[in-house]
Amino acid sequence: MVDGPLPVRYLGSERLAVPILGFGCMGLSHAYGPADDDESIMTIKRALDLGVTFLDTADTYGLGHNERRVGRAIVGRQEEIVLATKCGILRDENGDRSIHGSPEYVKAACDESLTRLGVEHIDLYYQHRVDQTVPIEDTVGAHAELIKAGKIRYIGLCEASSATLERAVAVHPITALQCEWSLWSRTIEDDVLSTARSLGIGIVTFSPLGRGFLTGSVTSREALGANDSRSSIARFSAENFEANLSLLEGFRCFAAEKGATPAQLALAWVLAQGSDVVPIPGTRHVEHLEENLGALSVKLSQSDLRRLEEVVPRQAWQGSETRGWIQTERYGNSVSKA
Repeated sequence: MVDGPLPVRYLGSERLAVPILGFGCMGLSHAYGPADDDESIMTIKRALDLGVTFLDTADTYGLGHNERRVGRAIVGRQEEIVLATKCGILRDENGDRSIHGSPEYVKAACDESLTRLGVEHIDLYYQHRVDQTVPIEDTVGAHAELIKAGKIRYIGLCEASSATLERAVAVHPITALQCEWSLWSRTIEDDVLSTARSLGIGIVTFSPLGRGFLTGSVTSREALGANDSRSSIARFSAENFEANLSLLEGFRCFAAEKGATPAQLALAWVLAQGSDVVPIPGTRHVEHLEENLGALSVKLSQSDLRRLEEVVPRQAWQGSETRGWIQTERYGNSVSKA
């Protein structure tokens, strides 16, 4: 771990200051099976103690449970943190998801998140997915009205296309684009990354550890629980898992050469992609949180980065990167239980 305050990075043209490493709270109540409330709250508090004060949640995680859990953890410490949450994904009693971005929905969802989180304003408020049935200008316009009302400070978008980003910034500056980005998932590099940078939008990366795969902790498909969302991702399927697992051997060896764990090497790679990039790895356990912070001591040269391209080349992974419903702009306003 690093001594003293964490280095700061700045998101967007408005330069929202955040620690170089954030904390993704999703897994504390969503996607990876059940988690213990007390342990989760203890982990968040330990993150704050260590300077990881950029917290990321969403109203859809655990159907509001995640925001309430985060709200409990930050009582008395709200002024220390940069708090991000999201709206836009609704789930019904059957688990079906739908995307919403109407101004009326955005404003109502913000009020509900403020209540669950127990705060007077949200620092960074994302549209979780782009609603193909609502002009992005209307959605971002509603976020801009929330800024004027003092309910949020900055606007973010998640998994948005280049064209959507260009239309969005014509309405209001977009501080951050949140996308999946890691050595395991690199679609953002095709065109969205360059567009975001040309528009002055910072990059917040979720699942920088490849949904845990790059840590080497997922050694069998059987280890995934019944409620683990990774079981619906093609790269974890029976036909692809073993091939992907074989790629990790060279990765582990390289990490050992660098005096790092695989998780630390994976995070160091993301951090090396630019000063406008802030990864938000999540964990339920304090020891993993502390391990992740060790990535800040791993320095990668250009030679190291080239070698990583050879050890785990992008095209070598088997199976699509993620579940289809997530890429809203690619698949439309889809509804799915996946």
